[in-house]
Amino acid sequence: MGKGQNSAIGKGYWGRVCLVDLTSGTIRYEAVAEEIYRKFLSGMGLAAKIVWDRMKPGCDPVGPENILGFTTGLLTDTGSLFTGRFMIVGKSPLSGGWGDSNCGGFFAPMLKRCGVDALFFEGASPTPVYLYIDEQRAELRDAADLWGKDTIETEAILRDRYKAGAQVACIGPAGEKLSYMAGVSTDYGRMAARAGLGAVIGSKKLKAVVAAGKRMVAVADERRMKELSRQFRARFAKYGRFKGLLNDRLLAFFGWLTGKGLYVRQPAVVWRLMLKKFGTPSLTAMSVETGDSPIQNWKGTVTDFQPEKYRKLRAEEIGRYDIKKYGCYSCPLRCGATSRVMDGPYKIEKSHRPEYETICSFGDLLLNDDAHSIFKLNDMANRGGVDSISCGGVVAFAIECFTKGIIDKSDTNGLELGWGKSEAIIGLTRMIIDREGIGDILADGVKIAAKKIGKGSEEFAVHCGGVEPAMHDAKFDPGFAVAYYCEPAPGRHSVTGMQYLDLQFLENQFSRAAKIPLFSTRKKRYDVHDKGNALAVGVFYKMLVDGAGVCLFGTQTGGDLPLCQWMNAATGWDFAPDDYLRAGERVEQLRQAFNVKNGLNPLRDFRPHPRIYGQPPLYSGPLKGITLDVDSLALSFYRAMHWDPATGIPGEQHLRELGLTELIEAFYP
Repeated sequence: MGKGQNSAIGKGYWGRVCLVDLTSGTIRYEAVAEEIYRKFLSGMGLAAKIVWDRMKPGCDPVGPENILGFTTGLLTDTGSLFTGRFMIVGKSPLSGGWGDSNCGGFFAPMLKRCGVDALFFEGASPTPVYLYIDEQRAELRDAADLWGKDTIETEAILRDRYKAGAQVACIGPAGEKLSYMAGVSTDYGRMAARAGLGAVIGSKKLKAVVAAGKRMVAVADERRMKELSRQFRARFAKYGRFKGLLNDRLLAFFGWLTGKGLYVRQPAVVWRLMLKKFGTPSLTAMSVETGDSPIQNWKGTVTDFQPEKYRKLRAEEIGRYDIKKYGCYSCPLRCGATSRVMDGPYKIEKSHRPEYETICSFGDLLLNDDAHSIFKLNDMANRGGVDSISCGGVVAFAIECFTKGIIDKSDTNGLELGWGKSEAIIGLTRMIIDREGIGDILADGVKIAAKKIGKGSEEFAVHCGGVEPAMHDAKFDPGFAVAYYCEPAPGRHSVTGMQYLDLQFLENQFSRAAKIPLFSTRKKRYDVHDKGNALAVGVFYKMLVDGAGVCLFGTQTGGDLPLCQWMNAATGWDFAPDDYLRAGERVEQLRQAFNVKNGLNPLRDFRPHPRIYGQPPLYSGPLKGITLDVDSLALSFYRAMHWDPATGIPGEQHLRELGLTELIEAFYP
């Protein structure tokens, strides 16, 4: 058992972390110097600093030496808005490099109320355990009765055990069975899913974390914090009456315009209203029509998944099953919903409404227009604790292998796999979660599966450095090519992209940010030579966002988010916006340095599957004939980052300018 004092220091953070050695069962608290927060913030930055300092290079991602972190943000529980995210970090089993994932809900503030800014786990328990933590103590407790249960059952048992206020983050069967696609669930099925960190938790025999803190951290200027939040709410509430004008036909019209090559800077207010009314399913039909959605394992187009099919999955069809709207902690948007499905073959009493990524990965990517099956698959993935993006990508790979004769019914326990065959898709997903039959091969992602299956199956294994890409086609937004290829955590859509720069108006905040034009031609959109710096600033801003514990949607919805002002009010610092952006850059440089220290360089190791960048080009649809110059894009980004293309190592002089002496000592002794 570990104990520690938790007096508030009035700066938005506690200045201490909790360190858990699962091998010995010992727990200790450790102070963190203020200088660390000033350089790296909290959240992702604090995690990157501690993992860089303490994790040995070359360790097995599912071995005891991997260090796993749960971190809250600098703004978590401070009275700011959109600040309910927590981060999970560690070495990714999928990529072999830096891994992180984040999630909303209500776990983050409850963890921070325990008087810590982060938890870090090392070692591995000999038997299943969970961690209970509140503001007085932290204890490892027996989880034998929970092992084998799904995420919903596990959370229900632990919430009932600890009653009011307790929040739970846990793994399901996929994490226990070390599926490299496993994630972490909270709030009864909200997933921090990417990078396979659920397998890391499972390898440590850690079933769950129960956070039940009750003490809020103090801030330096509470009056200023309240006033900033009041003003933001007032700005954010504008134009809400126009929400009723939105419908699927209007959204389809926007998609049709873009599909015809008219690129207009996206209006953030419209995106806000879309999210508020429909949630992320507002993208489903529009993204098919623009070419944003990958179809048929990244080789198909709207010709293959025509309107009579994809419109069965549009926002209004998915929304028919909504029973209650909800939002995460401190969220004024409320883009989530719970669903009930009582018609069709798969009855679901209550589940989170499927998000766009899930609808696309189990729908468009598989030519599956059966909405009932997608609700079922969403519930299965949440309960099993598996990443729906990667899982859909693996199922697409398996279907294509089946149609090419590389695998057959003797491999699939009699399942007749095929595009759009929803019953077989459900059956195969169940096998993947349970690691049954061929599901045992597929459970670790397409890269590993293709190596095991062979027979030319690598041609159909769409991934970036071992990670299945998100459901946004880089041929539609070249910024995603950079995110999938060059980021320390590859295959991810949430870090940077031209769409994000459209919505965030970073040029109004940071001197280095590029001005995004109101209109753009098709030629300009695919000009690779002017993208690097703009996308780099987008990355630094995302690291800043993750250091604060902020939801990405909060930065994109036109409310003029006072992120830097909130942090000054919380901490008492007097940083200019550019100072905060440099803190975000330091975090990015640490994440890149982690990969280099582990022998990885994105230009060599994370190159995307050719279908992602248009090789061969699509034969029809809005992205017909497009092949991205992905190498020039990457080099433009590397120049902006000051990374050596041959080694990935950041430049020494630039590291000096950022004050990253720990990286200079590592790379320039």
